[in-house]
Amino acid sequence: MNLSVAVYDMANGREATTDADRAYVSASVVKVGVLAALLLRAQDADRWLTPEEEGLAAAMIERSDNDAATALRAAAGGVAALDEAHARLGLTRTEGAAAWGLTRTTARDQLTLLRAVFDDGTASPLDARSRRYVADLMERVVPGQDWGVSAAAGGSGDRALKNGWLPRTDSGLWVVHSVGRAGGCLMAVLSDGHPTLEAGIALVEEAAVRRVGRVA
Repeated sequence: MNLSVAVYDMANGREATTDADRAYVSASVVKVGVLAALLLRAQDADRWLTPEEEGLAAAMIERSDNDAATALRAAAGGVAALDEAHARLGLTRTEGAAAWGLTRTTARDQLTLLRAVFDDGTASPLDARSRRYVADLMERVVPGQDWGVSAAAGGSGDRALKNGWLPRTDSGLWVVHSVGRAGGCLMAVLSDGHPTLEAGIALVEEAAVRRVGRVA
């Protein structure tokens, strides 16, 4: 089993990481990057998302709809455009794949993306409207998919997140990730090698709570 964590406290500027440069397949956490890529493409064209794109974006982030993710990655320009958007956002070790869920990424890169969305002190190619839009969707993740970094919010409900989970066909073991904001902390918890989804969720939540204590 592998576990990587990157946490940033926006109030005091402190960061704590554990094995943050290990690469994992992204599973559905890449959907935040897909949305960011779509928004950057719209910004470049001096437009906002169409109603159809907004509907797909809500389905992709709030319910983790895979068909929506496939459609929006294509609308954003495909694999190459997603890689380009990640680079613009400061991600240096994230690489797209033909299947978006097999994009390779790291906890450090996911924290960089989170800061580009949530941290007002971080320069971001996303404009204020785009940042707020991504954050709003991540705050509305449906019940049943709101596990993970939300555990570090202490039951306050002050959280915004996107999770990813994927059983690997070669081993049967699970990839389980959670990225987002819990209170004033941004965090990315990536892991793989779990025997069950439930075991992965438990470990991710434990790690989120433990690491927040290190930056407070």
